[in-house]
Amino acid sequence: MAHDAKKRGELRRRYVIDRQPLNAAALLSKVSYATARDWKRKAEQKGDCWDRARQAEDVGQGGVRALTRMVLEEFIPLFKSTIEAIRHDDFDAIEKAEAISRLSDAYSKTVKASGAVDPSLARLGWAMDVMKLLAEFTAERFPQHQNALLEVLEPFGETLAAEYG
Repeated sequence: MAHDAKKRGELRRRYVIDRQPLNAAALLSKVSYATARDWKRKAEQKGDCWDRARQAEDVGQGGVRALTRMVLEEFIPLFKSTIEAIRHDDFDAIEKAEAISRLSDAYSKTVKASGAVDPSLARLGWAMDVMKLLAEFTAERFPQHQNALLEVLEPFGETLAAEYG
């Protein structure tokens, strides 16, 4: 059975935006799992990696940033309390140096890891945020154009993914 681009867009949206597993997205879109897998593979060959777009969607919604913030918020009090313990507990000079060295290394690695988000993934997440804001703006200010905008945004999302992903 031949399906149109609208059906492929629906499947992609269910997988990327709605975060459905591919088999569930296929079922909801009324296409076979084999067809869904084939469309996903072909899109990736054309530069539209659905998995990368899915990650970017998470980034756009603050997923990575929120997790990074949470890790840092947990780490900083531990860092401070460890420094206080090193200052006030009975450590000899070598034990203090070793503890400070390990703590500094952990701090450095934590901060570095928190800033190591893939730049292209961050750009795609930003672009997805802009698309979402435009859709919300249109729904609020120009509701009569909402359907037309959605018709354009869905394939444009694929173009963004190919360009930035």
